Amino acid sequence: MDLVLFDLDNTLLAGDSDMAWTQFLIEEGVLDDAAQETRNLVFYEQYKIGTLDIHEFLDFQLAPLACHPRAQLDAWHSAYMARHIRPMIRPAARALVDGHLRRKAIVALVTATNSFVAGPIGREFGIPHLVATVPAQENGAFTGKPRGIPAFQAGKIARVEAWLESLGLDFACFGQTWFYSDSHNDLPLLQRVTKPVAVDPDNVLRDYARAHGWDILSLRETGQASA
Repeated sequence: MDLVLFDLDNTLLAGDSDMAWTQFLIEEGVLDDAAQETRNLVFYEQYKIGTLDIHEFLDFQLAPLACHPRAQLDAWHSAYMARHIRPMIRPAARALVDGHLRRKAIVALVTATNSFVAGPIGREFGIPHLVATVPAQENGAFTGKPRGIPAFQAGKIARVEAWLESLGLDFACFGQTWFYSDSHNDLPLLQRVTKPVAVDPDNVLRDYARAHGWDILSLRETGQASA
């Protein structure tokens, strides 16, 4: 039995779900466009160069969840899926996930994106497990803060290990362990598995993957998906 882990943004998606969620809320008039879009871009640039303060970002990203009732958030998310997310899903990405599922691997989406945003996207792919940053709730409402360790950089390992422990498993239980990611921010977890795969990688990850003989894969329109 294999363990297969997928990053979400710019890996299974041809884009970034967090940025798209903020953009959607701007389009809906929920957020102020100029201030929010500028901060969104600043955070994204920090992420790309590896200097992102994840707690500062989560204060920004989770705040809108605390300002609206869950029914309204769910309605917005449904429209966001149709308008922004499904157009980011390429056939090669679906085929790659489906291939691992057919081979009866344990498959999880592992993402720093919060579970409210990421959960329905994982279900769109048919992925049965989600390891994500958890937005805290009290009395059925979001607080605007994360609960526990964010699933970012080394935090992804901690979150994955806790999830596996809850299933009575650990990394050593599997024949092969895979992780697909585009970002050098995911090097801690990529180095932890037996089959790291760089997917449409950033320059830092591409260079590292080439130096260490890792597979490099594209899931964009001209890419090939093979598990």
